[in-house]
Amino acid sequence: MKNIYLAALFIGLYSTICFAQNGLPKGFAPFEKEMMGEYLQTRSAASSGITTPPNFDVRTMAEWEEIQSLVITWTSYNQILREIVRHAKEECEVIIICSNPNSVQNYLNNGGVDMTNVTLLVEDYDTVWMRDYGGNTVYSEDLDELVMVDWIYNRPRPDDDLVPEAVAALKGIPLYATTTAPYDLVNTGGNFMSDGFGTGFASKLVLDENDGTGDSNIFYPTHSEAEVDNIMQEFMGIDRYIKMDELPYDLIHHIDMHMKLLDEETLLVGEYPPGQADGPQIEANIQYVLSNFTSMFGAPYKVIRVEMPPDADDMYPDEGSGWNTGDYRTFTNSVIVNKTILVPIYEEFYDTTALRIYEEAMPGYNVVGIDCNDIITASGALHCITKAVGVNDPLLISHQALRDTPSTSDYTVDTYIRHASGISGATLYYRTDNNTTYQSIAMIETDPANFTWSADIPGQNTGTSIYYYVEAEANSGKQQARPMTAPDGYWRFRIGGNPVANQDPNALAMTMETVFPNPANAITCIPIQSDKVLDGTISLLDIFGRNIATIHDGIIPAGESKYFFFAGRYDAGTYFVQLKTEEGALVQKVMIK
Repeated sequence: MKNIYLAALFIGLYSTICFAQNGLPKGFAPFEKEMMGEYLQTRSAASSGITTPPNFDVRTMAEWEEIQSLVITWTSYNQILREIVRHAKEECEVIIICSNPNSVQNYLNNGGVDMTNVTLLVEDYDTVWMRDYGGNTVYSEDLDELVMVDWIYNRPRPDDDLVPEAVAALKGIPLYATTTAPYDLVNTGGNFMSDGFGTGFASKLVLDENDGTGDSNIFYPTHSEAEVDNIMQEFMGIDRYIKMDELPYDLIHHIDMHMKLLDEETLLVGEYPPGQADGPQIEANIQYVLSNFTSMFGAPYKVIRVEMPPDADDMYPDEGSGWNTGDYRTFTNSVIVNKTILVPIYEEFYDTTALRIYEEAMPGYNVVGIDCNDIITASGALHCITKAVGVNDPLLISHQALRDTPSTSDYTVDTYIRHASGISGATLYYRTDNNTTYQSIAMIETDPANFTWSADIPGQNTGTSIYYYVEAEANSGKQQARPMTAPDGYWRFRIGGNPVANQDPNALAMTMETVFPNPANAITCIPIQSDKVLDGTISLLDIFGRNIATIHDGIIPAGESKYFFFAGRYDAGTYFVQLKTEEGALVQKVMIK
């Protein structure tokens, strides 16, 4: 039956020139929809995973946690895969699912990539889209035993759907599978993100593919939203499953094409020009999240925006017709591999800004751009073709980064620190100049029931920037820092006075030229001129001095630079654009109409 199934599939594929060269797309290929019904009926019999929920509490790993392996499938887009291996193997083991290990090794070696930290696993597969069908890292009791959870893949690709079993067997990891009623769940990895503490994000695709209504002859599992939520809670510990409306031009409806969690409280969001492509729906979705949910710390999510650039023909996905529409270029489809972030790039004009945004948002990380012009035509990039396996003994550190404050009193750093063996000690490191040595303060376990360790950074004068990180050691001897890239990486906050009080601009090394247009109701430009490189923040404040939006937070280069915000997002009225650096602050009034 399987051979007949695959033969029909490939006859359909090779009749379509578009997919003949680079294999199956992320979406349905020709003839695949006709096979989906039979595939769903036979999927549960093919799995050897445990099909009942774990009998212990579980927690799904976040992408920024420590990983032991990164998994890819060696089929199409070999040049991109080789670049992933080149950089990822410096951080962890890279497992390559392949059919011809000698060919893979030769290709890597010919491109200057040796086999150190590379494992070749010979298994059957169908496609390159590892993110969608790869297993998910889950821990028992938050961080005790490592297990893997596998969903029913939402494509009729039986070999892909069995890859998690091969990886789990290789690593000796127990595998749970949502393949049998009443726990049968169709899901796809590109449409799921976890904050590591029980919150998951997805588009409503997960509901569409599990509501039993089907599409053509496809009859998906029949589950209410409450039942979908329950399956995700029991198998993956997702207590809060945030689902957003699907986008009209992202035909696969995967959230990793336009957003990414950078940490427990920061969303990186793709942004189109006003009214373009999926821009209005993305913005509506983000505003829905901001209006109805807070981070695990109970505070509003921080949002960092990155451009969704046009393709090489200067077209967006809503432009053109038929097969000739704009490619879905995205910078959010990146992958975090311990201390390295691999980012898709396309064209230098747009890439430079995107890479800078990553570097500023995640200090200390090795940010590497990989050309994805070839693969993006198939509606995917680096995140779509990789999947991580977490470490066996995570040392979990979580902290709500301190925000800018006018206070000159001590600043308490409360941190969640936990390891299966217990914590023997923790240290807070801080400095007020990014070129000096960190000072250390021993942390105290202030709330054992909630695994909270605390220490105070001494009060500082107005205008001071504070850089800090936390390091902990488990009773087993394992050590970990957060941010993981410390001491090169850090959290940062500033001590400020009256947020709308101008200082003498003649005493500062930078100037803020006239913001334009003013009055504003659309894209608004903030020109900055600086005599030297500065670390600064550009914010939009209301008339009471409250921070409405952070427009830029990070390095301001020497010379002329420009920053932008979309005034149409805000109510009409009087606002202030504030530029703050360690040298002082500049403020300019802006009218939004």
